[in-house]
Amino acid sequence: MERKDVQQKYKWNISDVFADDAAWEAAFAALGSPDLMRFKGTLNTAENILAYFKAEETYTVALLRVYLYAFMKHDEDVRVTKYNSYLAKTIALLTKLEAETAFSTPELTSLSDETLQSLIEDPRLKDYDYLLSRVKASKKHTLSEKEEIVLAQAGEPLAVAGDVFEMLDNAELDLPEIEYEGEKVRLSHGLYSVIMNGHDRKKREEAFKLYYSAYKKILSTLAVTYYGNVKKDIFYKTVRGYASSLEMALFEEDVDESVYYRLVNCVHGGFPLMHRYMALRKKLLGYDEMHMYDIYPSLVRDAELKLSFEEAFDLCLKGLAPLGEEYLSLFERGRKDRWIDVCETEGKRNGAYSIGIYGNHPFVLLNYQKTTHDVFTIAHEMGHSLHSYYSNEYQPYAKSDYKIFVAEVASTVNEVLLLKYLLKTTKDKDLRKYLLNYFLDMIRTTLFRQTQFAEFEEKAHELAERGEPLNKDNLSELYLGLNRAYYGDAVVHDEEIAFEWARIPHFYRSFYVYKYATGITSAICIANCILSEGEKAVEQYKNFLKGGCSADPVSLLKIAGADLTTEAPFKAAMSEFEAALAEFESVC
Repeated sequence: MERKDVQQKYKWNISDVFADDAAWEAAFAALGSPDLMRFKGTLNTAENILAYFKAEETYTVALLRVYLYAFMKHDEDVRVTKYNSYLAKTIALLTKLEAETAFSTPELTSLSDETLQSLIEDPRLKDYDYLLSRVKASKKHTLSEKEEIVLAQAGEPLAVAGDVFEMLDNAELDLPEIEYEGEKVRLSHGLYSVIMNGHDRKKREEAFKLYYSAYKKILSTLAVTYYGNVKKDIFYKTVRGYASSLEMALFEEDVDESVYYRLVNCVHGGFPLMHRYMALRKKLLGYDEMHMYDIYPSLVRDAELKLSFEEAFDLCLKGLAPLGEEYLSLFERGRKDRWIDVCETEGKRNGAYSIGIYGNHPFVLLNYQKTTHDVFTIAHEMGHSLHSYYSNEYQPYAKSDYKIFVAEVASTVNEVLLLKYLLKTTKDKDLRKYLLNYFLDMIRTTLFRQTQFAEFEEKAHELAERGEPLNKDNLSELYLGLNRAYYGDAVVHDEEIAFEWARIPHFYRSFYVYKYATGITSAICIANCILSEGEKAVEQYKNFLKGGCSADPVSLLKIAGADLTTEAPFKAAMSEFEAALAEFESVC
């Protein structure tokens, strides 16, 4: 559809940010200069530091509101030059702000450990104690003021690789036409997902080959683009003195590397279960050969949830009832107050996300289709939004922006609770089998697949850090080798699957994807606590949601019942997979 053909109730109410473009332009013009350089050379007393933080916060909150509007208008239709310009101008201001505040971290890290500790303990700086503790920890990775300014100014040009990928993937990828439901239509990301989850094997094969043929045509360009992103990471890790890009990414999240390796080791230990599931899938499908385009559709026909958006939203409310009336009321507000942009339209950014800034309610972008996956996507993205809502509501600005490490927890708790509700309440045997299959695939795609992605990132960065240039051949060889390890011999590893790395947008947010895997691991533990302990566990979970970044993310997860410093949550998640697989085997 074109956007003009979508009913108003299915479009997000962007006027909650600014009434119109004229209001945005006035707000942008009013921003002016942040005027923060006046604090330079003064960040050595609690009074001056507090004044600086308050001034920076005031300007940043206003700028982020301008950014939010530009970002959302851009994503409504990435082809519109006006909003591309809005977004570019706002990003330029963000870069300028980063450059103008670059003096602050070097000044603060130049203070002695004793002085920094006294500032951390000063009640006047209570809102900034965690921030200052991270400043203290980062002293060895902080450069001189002049060098920090250069790095800040380099931020925008070094982010170009991600911008190029987004434009290629959303606007200029030459996806071919395909016959679908009696009509010749242009293959889109959303339609591809629908066909892959369908039961027409010939159509799946056709779509699979057509879809990847578009990427193959520009594979060299995409390899150079991704290599540019990796080189950006290597540049930063080198100048800041980290041993690896992975170490840098985890340090910035305040997460110990042992958590990442604990996850990878656990998933490797679960390979036999994944291979067993793939062998069962092949057997139930009755194929002599099972290809990668055969791993998506449900093994149970005619039981998928094909619901309208309204029906799907109401189902989510029922599934999330264990979280209590307050949570459900906020969830419903997302629909009533039009936080959500629902429909896939020409030029709209593909996929789904939630975005929230301090001082404004969050928003959700969907490209809703009548699939079970998209029902769960509503629960998932609203989980993100309510995490942002609680953090912004209960934390000061400095502690409101929770770490990306925990960003996938609330979203996945919602998915697990919805799934368990459906398994508990359905009396239809076929639907139960379908849901067991769906749960297996939820864990496959979130725990196994995202860890596969994470290993690809880690190994690609390792190759580049050793001085080996990345290209379409070694990236595809690396990805294909991991695919074989993860899925085993029951699957034919088609030539096209070697190119899958080229279409993953999250690879341009390096070392993000493994957090989906730790997210589902944590979510399974938390959901089980909520279902078994009731109100007490719900309150503990809400304390986590309200926590923002008031402490390191692993400590915050402990509050909610998931201790990632031990193997217990990882083993529990794998046990859930094994139990669902065993039951599925018994009923099929």
